[in-house]
Amino acid sequence: MEDSVPVVQENKIQYSEEMIENGLRRFGWSGMIQCILVSAAMYFDAQQSFMAIYSDEYPTWHCADPTTCTSHSDICKLPRSSWAWDGPSSKTIISQFGLQCATSFITGLPQSSFFLGCFLGSFLLATLADTSLGRKNLLVMSCFFMSLASATIVFSTNVWTYSAFKFLIGFWRSSIGTCVLVLLTEKVSTEWRFTVGIVEYFCFTLGYMTLPGIAYLNRNSSWKSLYVWTSVPAVCYSVIAYLFVAESPRWLLMQGREQEAMAMLTGISESAVENGSNITAGLLKVPAVKQKSILGLYSSIAELFERSWVGKRVVAMMVLGLGIGMVYFGMPLAVGNLGFDIYLGVVFNAFMEIPSCVATYFLANCRRKPSILAFSVASGICCMLCAVVSNGVKVAKVGISLVAFFSTVTAYNVFLIYVVEVFPTSVRNTTTSLVRQAVVFGNIFSPFLISAGRKNEFFSYGVFGVVIISSCFTLVCLPETIGVALSDTMDQQEKKDNLSA
Repeated sequence: MEDSVPVVQENKIQYSEEMIENGLRRFGWSGMIQCILVSAAMYFDAQQSFMAIYSDEYPTWHCADPTTCTSHSDICKLPRSSWAWDGPSSKTIISQFGLQCATSFITGLPQSSFFLGCFLGSFLLATLADTSLGRKNLLVMSCFFMSLASATIVFSTNVWTYSAFKFLIGFWRSSIGTCVLVLLTEKVSTEWRFTVGIVEYFCFTLGYMTLPGIAYLNRNSSWKSLYVWTSVPAVCYSVIAYLFVAESPRWLLMQGREQEAMAMLTGISESAVENGSNITAGLLKVPAVKQKSILGLYSSIAELFERSWVGKRVVAMMVLGLGIGMVYFGMPLAVGNLGFDIYLGVVFNAFMEIPSCVATYFLANCRRKPSILAFSVASGICCMLCAVVSNGVKVAKVGISLVAFFSTVTAYNVFLIYVVEVFPTSVRNTTTSLVRQAVVFGNIFSPFLISAGRKNEFFSYGVFGVVIISSCFTLVCLPETIGVALSDTMDQQEKKDNLSA
């Protein structure tokens, strides 16, 4: 009798998972609308992520008195009356706050504060999506407070208050990407997982691509205009998302809210309506998440340390994410180091996201690990070439940087899907957030590297290339996940891993 219990329990788990997949398999117009509503948050996330390209840029200047200076003069050694900024003095924070002679630490502080906020926010907000708040509520709350901080940053009077607001923007922005990715992938079955991921990338790309246009239209205005034009629509989106976005059915099941999950699954799948009683029976066999009373809301973090294989997998994914993420977010911020037009440079980089999304779509049926490895290595090689190619060969250098960014974006896209597939529902949002935390941790130092790269490009592009290639060694100890259905519990994930071993 005792020997038969595990078998029966195993059959229950397998049956319930099959029922969930059947309930999610039909992806109609209502599912697509939900997908677009959730993914739209990435549009605003992208704009806040790369806002510093324009708001923190070092503006051009000209000699007001040709007898005392030339275009090659050191601005820090000239009298203030002998030169003037091109355009309004409030165009960027450098000109408004008088930071033209400040150290790399001061000029890089605002964006580093942004990534530091992302780093701390990922840790403090991550488990709320797995426990009390859920995916939807945390997404709406994060987007609303991010846009609120972005709107109030216009009241900054110096670089210190500006950096404090950037920290708040980064803090609230930290959980948006994780919530969107997890919420999307948990709303669909295995075969649709990669497709909805592409929608998320498209919305992020759209936000990235529209930023140069907004900046160009406000090129003769204060940097504050950029924040106003991007924060107000984000507030409106937060209200719409709160009213119309639905929660993840998998999360509802893990919280023991079977009836809500049942209503959602039958609304998604027509076949689920016809077989509602069978699905309900299957769903009721899904075990709810066991909360640890000592740690309260942060029980899912404690769960990571209960099994050694989970901790090792999290560390490996974090190292991989640090390498890929540093290049993904660092290269757009370093576009000014190429000596190219900053508006066209960002547009070209943003356009690289489109073929990358196409490439990611066709990689849906390819093995995850070789795909990440190939594009990461290609990116690393191109980054190191950018560090050694002379600025005199500007066209070649820009071309190499675009290839590097395309490869990085493709590796990053596949990596984000891979993160979701590696961990079960009970800790998926927490582990995904921890991995993203590693991504932003590396970017805390990127602004300083980029500032140093203005004098020696090895400190920017060279370091990017070395880091992304080195991080790929962690792929050796990670599993392949192509074609594998998402697991809900640690036990399910462990059994699947043992079967595939």
